Amino acid sequence: MSIRQTSWLRWPTMADPLSIAELLKQARYLLTEADTDTSQLDAELLLAHLLQKSRTWLHTWPDKLVEEEIIADFNPLLQRRQRGEPIAYLLGKQSFWTLELKVTADTLIPRPDTELLVEEALSTIPTEQTWEIADLGTGSGAIALAIASERPAARIIATDQSAAALAIAEENASRYPFDNITFKQGSWFEPIRQQLFDLILSNPPYIAAGDAHLGQGDIRFEPDSALSSGSSGLDDLQQIIHNAIPQLKSGGRLIVEHGYDQGNAVRSLFEQHHYIEISTKRDLSGQERVSYGVQP
Repeated sequence: MSIRQTSWLRWPTMADPLSIAELLKQARYLLTEADTDTSQLDAELLLAHLLQKSRTWLHTWPDKLVEEEIIADFNPLLQRRQRGEPIAYLLGKQSFWTLELKVTADTLIPRPDTELLVEEALSTIPTEQTWEIADLGTGSGAIALAIASERPAARIIATDQSAAALAIAEENASRYPFDNITFKQGSWFEPIRQQLFDLILSNPPYIAAGDAHLGQGDIRFEPDSALSSGSSGLDDLQQIIHNAIPQLKSGGRLIVEHGYDQGNAVRSLFEQHHYIEISTKRDLSGQERVSYGVQP
């Protein structure tokens, strides 16, 4: 990727200001040269964010002139995106389920694939019963908050070993009128020992250490502790599947997200620990993405 070291966007003057359309054209060119596949979308999202307007507004008013202060803020954002920093981190937010969540470099960016885990959980949780649910490695709180929004009768405990990530999750929760989530710091089951759950959920790290993907794209900027898990990528999944057994009520279910090529290995882990009703769901791309098992 070729990175320019100086600001590329020209500054407006009294005689020669820049319109929204001109500014987006220059930004798109800059990002395209940096091999950013979503250059048009990225430029529009960043400018709309700074103007506190929608992308539709940008298209409706392309001839409006942009203030110098906005361009001054736009340049460094473009340069950071040019270097590959995720658009979600630049905006400080990411949409997930029906929610808008704050995200920072301390949290994994919630992805559409994880909504499959939420869908599978909701298909299990009764609408009126008070189920006890744990979300392990909550990160930004995406899974726990999505469940809370759809099942207000449920009681959810969300854990994370990162104090910084947990602070973001708590801030996200404070933006919504959910009173059925508790946050606890600690690794996996550490903060919830001696408690029993109807349902345990987790989107743990599952990329193999040294995998080439860890050095590519947006993922380069996300916390490694939320991404990689041992030489096979299965270390955390194995730990969760093993340790969930004594913390599930009889008939309780564990649902985990995993890599597209890990379905067989994850089902084998469930079998080794004597779960029943083991199954795997495929994502919208047809890849095996979410697996579950039931405590006998």
